[in-house]
Amino acid sequence: MAMSAAKLLMLLSIFAVKHTSAAALDNCAFLGEEEKNSLYEDGDVVLGGLFPLHYSHASSLPTYKTKPTANVYNFNSCALRWMQTMTFAIKEINQRSDLLPQLKLGFHIRDSCDDIPVSLRAALLLLNGQPEIGTRAERVNRDKGQERNVIFTLGCAAVQSTVTPVIIGDAASGVSMALLRSLGSFHIPLVSYFASCSCLSNQRDFPTFMRTMPSDAFQIRALAQLVSYFGWTWVGVIGLESDYARFAIQLFLQESEQYGVCAAYTHFYPVVLSQQALDELLDVIQMSSSKVIINFCSDSEMKGILREVRRRNITGLQWVASEAWATGKTLWENYGGLLVGTIGFSTRRADAIPGLKQHLMTLRTSTIHESAFLAEFWEELFNCRLNGSVNRHSHRDNNYLDRLPCKGTENLSDVYSAYSDLTQLRVSYNVYKAVNLVAHALQDMTNCVEGQGPLHNGTCADPTNVKPWQLLHYMKHANFSALGEKVIFDQNGDPVAYYDLLNWQRMPDGSLHLVKVGFYDASSSAGRSLVINDSVIQWPVGKKVLPWSVCSDRCPPGSRIARRKREPICCFDCVPCAEGEVSNTTDSLECSRCSENTWPNEDRDLCILKTIEFLSYHELIGIVLCVVSVLGACFSLSILAIFFTYKETPLVRANNMELSFLLLVFLAVCFLVGLLFIGEPTDWLCRIRYPAFGISFALCISCLLAKTVVVLMAFRSTLPGSNVMKWFGPNQQRASVLLGTAVQVIICVLWLLTSPPHANNNNDYNATIIIECVTGSEVGFWCVLGYIGILDCICFLMAFLARKLPDNFNEAKFITFSMLIFFAVWITFIPVYVSTAGKYTVAVHIFAILASAFGLLFCISSPKCYVIILKPDKNSKKNMIQR
Repeated sequence: MAMSAAKLLMLLSIFAVKHTSAAALDNCAFLGEEEKNSLYEDGDVVLGGLFPLHYSHASSLPTYKTKPTANVYNFNSCALRWMQTMTFAIKEINQRSDLLPQLKLGFHIRDSCDDIPVSLRAALLLLNGQPEIGTRAERVNRDKGQERNVIFTLGCAAVQSTVTPVIIGDAASGVSMALLRSLGSFHIPLVSYFASCSCLSNQRDFPTFMRTMPSDAFQIRALAQLVSYFGWTWVGVIGLESDYARFAIQLFLQESEQYGVCAAYTHFYPVVLSQQALDELLDVIQMSSSKVIINFCSDSEMKGILREVRRRNITGLQWVASEAWATGKTLWENYGGLLVGTIGFSTRRADAIPGLKQHLMTLRTSTIHESAFLAEFWEELFNCRLNGSVNRHSHRDNNYLDRLPCKGTENLSDVYSAYSDLTQLRVSYNVYKAVNLVAHALQDMTNCVEGQGPLHNGTCADPTNVKPWQLLHYMKHANFSALGEKVIFDQNGDPVAYYDLLNWQRMPDGSLHLVKVGFYDASSSAGRSLVINDSVIQWPVGKKVLPWSVCSDRCPPGSRIARRKREPICCFDCVPCAEGEVSNTTDSLECSRCSENTWPNEDRDLCILKTIEFLSYHELIGIVLCVVSVLGACFSLSILAIFFTYKETPLVRANNMELSFLLLVFLAVCFLVGLLFIGEPTDWLCRIRYPAFGISFALCISCLLAKTVVVLMAFRSTLPGSNVMKWFGPNQQRASVLLGTAVQVIICVLWLLTSPPHANNNNDYNATIIIECVTGSEVGFWCVLGYIGILDCICFLMAFLARKLPDNFNEAKFITFSMLIFFAVWITFIPVYVSTAGKYTVAVHIFAILASAFGLLFCISSPKCYVIILKPDKNSKKNMIQR
C-alpha cells in the first residue's frame, strides 16, 4: 500500500511539474497523456465501471528518475465478460418499460489494470471527464533522433463525456480501499462486484461503499465451520500480502478458535513471487504436519505456487480455496493433477442471465475495430492481427505486428474462451445486480413524491440531475429482485451472504467439473447455515477417502483432553477419565461424574447402574452361616432330647429350669441370626434385627446370672440362722430374669421410638450399592451393647466368687470360661465393627453373635452332655451322694 501511494504521488508530481505551464489550475486541464481505451455510451445518467482487464505479476520500486508505467503483461478474458455484462444489463434496462422508462442509462467503462495508480487515474477520468487534446509531434535534434510531443489543452467546454455519479468497481479490495480514501470526501458511491474484504464494511471509514459481493466475514465463518465439519483441526493458512488476505486470515484465526481449529502456520507471500519467496513458502508447507491448506489469493498467484509444488513433487495436499480462486478454471490445464479434490466457497451462481450469451457472441471482426479492448481480445484469442487495429498491447510474442491478418471468418463458437464460458456466472451475476441496484435506486428517486421524500424537509432528488450523495442514499435503501433472487443490504452496505460449496473433480475425459457439494446460507438459523453432501465429494488421496489433518489424534469416549503447555489448543494428550467419571463424546474437554446410583462401565463412556450387594443366601458366607445355624439348632435339639430322655437323672433335674431357659434362648438366637441377618435388608427387618439379638442376649445372660446367684446363695445359706434362700426361690429367679430382660426391652423401645434402625443404600463404593442396616441412633446401639456388657460383668463376677463350690454343683468355672469367651468376642467386635463397612459389617455382627452364643452353649452345656451321654454311671443319685 505504501509503495502504491508512493507511485501515485510521484506520478502526480511529474505530471504537475511537466504541465504546469500548459494550463492554469482553475481550468479543466487534463495533465497527462490522452487515454482513449474505454467503452462509452452516453445517457441521462452514465454509470462508471472499473474492471481489471489487464493484470501483471511484475512489480518494481520507483526510481523517481523516470515516469512510472503500469506493467501490463496479461489479458483477463473474464474481466471482459464482466464489462460486457455491465453493458448488457444497462441496455436491458433501457429496453424495459417498467424500469426507468423516462431515463436512458449510459456507461463509461475503463481498465483498472488491477493497479492502484491506474485505477485512481481511471476513476478521476470517469468523474471529471476528459477534454479533447490536440497534439503535434515535432522532431528536435534530428541527429540524436529525439522527438517530443507538444500538447494543446482545451478548456472545460471541450469535455465531451458525461460525468458519472457512481462507479461500479473495482474487483480487488485493496484497489477499492484506495479509491474510497481518495473519492470518499466527495460522497461518490462505489459499488464493488468482487471486493470482499471485511474491512470495507466499516461505514465510518468507508461510508460511500456498497457491494454485491458478500463480506469476507461470512466467508470466514463458512470456512471455519467447513474445516470443523471435516475434523481438520490443524490447518495451514497462507495468503497474499494484501488487505484482503490480512483481514481474512485475522478473522479466520479468531473465528476458528470457537470450533477448536488451530493454524499450524500462517504465512504471507508477496505479490511478486520470486524464487526466494516461493522457497520460503514451500519450506513452511513441507515442514508442517498439516496437509490442509487454506489460501487467500487469486488464481494468478496460485499458478506460481502450484508450479513450485509440482517441481518439488509435493503430493497429498488438500487445498481449501477462498472465493477469489474457487472457480479459477485456468489453473486446471497445467495443474489439474494437484488440484483434484480442492474444495472452496464461491458466490451464488446464476444458472443463466437471459440474453447475455447472445450479447457476448455478437462480436465480429467488422464490429470490434473501434474498441481497443475488444480488438485486443480478438487478436489474443485467434492469434492474428486485425487490419487497422487500435490495440497496442502484446502478450504472446515480442512483435505481434508480424502476426498473420485475421481472416474475418473467426467465430467465438469455434474455440473455448473464459469470455464465452457461462457455466460459472458468479462475478458476472454480481455485476448484473450492481447495475440493477443503481437502476432501482433511480426508479425510487423517480417515484418520490415531493413533500414526502427522504431528503431535507421531505424533498426529492432530481433523477435527471442526480447528485452522488443523493443517489447513495437511495441505493442504501434499495430493495429489489434480480433473476428471482431477493436482493437486500444490511446497514454496512453488504448483501445477505450465500455461498456454493464447490469441489474440483476430474471428468473421464480429464476436464474439470466444479461440482456443488453444499452451500452456506448466512440467513439460516444457527447450526443450519452450512449444508454438505459428503457422498459426492472427491478427495485428493482417493475418491472417498477423507484427508486427516490434526495435531493430536482425537480423544475417544472415556477420556478427556489434557492441554500441553505452551502449545496450541489443538495439540493435547488424551487422559482416561478418573474413577466415577465418564465422557461419551469424542474430544471431550471434561469428564462428567456419574450419579449416586450409577458407575462408569469398563470403557468409561457410559454410566450404568451400580451392582446392588447385600449379605445373601447365595453367597458362601451365607451358606456357612446357615450351616452353623442349623448345627446350632440341631445341637440345641439334641440337648432337649437328652433332657426329656433322662428327665429323672439328678443332674438334669437339678438344672431343669436353667437348662430349659438357656437352650430355648440359644435356639432362638441361632434362628434369628439365620433369618434376620442374612438377606436383603428392609426397614422393618432392620428394626427387628438389632433389638432381637440385644434382647436375646440380655435374656440369655440374665438366665446365667440368676443361675449363678442361686447356686452361690444356696451354699452361703447353709450357715446357721440364714434364711436368704427364701429370696431366691423359683419365682424370684423368674422375676430377676424378666427384670434383667425388661431393662433391655425398655432401651430397645426408646431406640425404636427416637431413631430406629433402617435400611440404607451405601453409595460410598465404586461400582456397588451396599444395602445395609444403619443403626439410626448410635447412642441406642451402644446402650444395647453396653447393657449386655454390664450383665456380662456381673455374671462373670458372680461366677468368679462361686468358683470354689463343690464340683457336683459348681458350674461357675464353666460360666467363667463362657464369660471370658463372650468378653473376648465382643471386645474384638468393637474395633472390627468400626473398621468394617458394607455387607462385611453384617458378617461381623453374625460372627460375634454366633461366636458368643455358641461359646456360652459349648462351655455350659457340653460338660452336662458329656456326663449324660458318655458317663451315665456318674449321672446317678448314689454317685452324687458319694461325692
